[in-house]
Amino acid sequence: MRKKGQTFLLISGLAVLSIHVWNRISYRLCTSKNLLSSSDVNDYEWRFGTVKYSKKGNGSPLLLIHNLTPGSSSYEFHLLTEKLASSHEVYTLDLLGYGLSDKPNMTYTNYLYVQLLIDFIKNVIGRKTDILATGDSAAIAVMAAHNDPEVFRNLILVNPQNINRLNKAPSKRMKLLKIFLDSPIIGTFVYNRLTGYDAMKKIFLKEYFYAPCNLKNEYVQTYTEAAHLPDYNSKFTYTSHCCRYMNNNITHALKEIDHSIYLIYGEKLSDSELIAEQYVSCNSSIETFSIPASRLLPQLEQPEELLETIELVLG
Repeated sequence: MRKKGQTFLLISGLAVLSIHVWNRISYRLCTSKNLLSSSDVNDYEWRFGTVKYSKKGNGSPLLLIHNLTPGSSSYEFHLLTEKLASSHEVYTLDLLGYGLSDKPNMTYTNYLYVQLLIDFIKNVIGRKTDILATGDSAAIAVMAAHNDPEVFRNLILVNPQNINRLNKAPSKRMKLLKIFLDSPIIGTFVYNRLTGYDAMKKIFLKEYFYAPCNLKNEYVQTYTEAAHLPDYNSKFTYTSHCCRYMNNNITHALKEIDHSIYLIYGEKLSDSELIAEQYVSCNSSIETFSIPASRLLPQLEQPEELLETIELVLG
């Protein structure tokens, strides 16, 4: 009986060691190309960590906020910034926990990012700012404008999240799932499986892009790298996101804010028109625009069409 116990412990130990080694190899492979590195990056020393950002152009300030999905970063705007910088002072940043910014082991919430946006505009930009936020980060922009309206001007929301989904708080099951995914070896193994190159490519083809011919291998590789830099700390925003800790009921804020709001959605994204109707029902002054032949990431799939719409609403 004692030998069986020792054998079980030995096998278990070897299995855990093998998974740990696989995790390290996975991170090394995902980050070996160093695609996110850039010399045009500045540091904003925030209270919870260093936030990386870039600044280009002159004119009225425009802050671009990336999505909150795994692998998201300011990279998703790289096809827009040069042209926008011809008429705007364009800021892009990697939110805390994403891209090249610090990724502390913590629970990431909507309120955390709301305060980050407000602090960044006050301490770095220093002027009333237009903001373009994509996907789940649109809720952050709405709450930030509601909490401190004097620092914002126009809000541009690209494919914002379904309001009903944003209303869902973490359940007991979600809290247990987060504990499991946050675990250092097994949880990391699951995260690596869900955010590796092959898994990321499937997400792009199923949810992010409408036309497979528009998808470049560079996009998938860069998102994969961003989801694994610098190490397993990359997973903490993922666990907070998928377990609903970043959710927040924005209905009240949408009804009360007095800013000009423009909602842009990918024409081929599932339920995009329904979501647009949700937002307009909360605030009838919201103007909506569609980007043809695109889904969640028109900034990568149809950048020229998106640029035209942005310039139209900010014109």
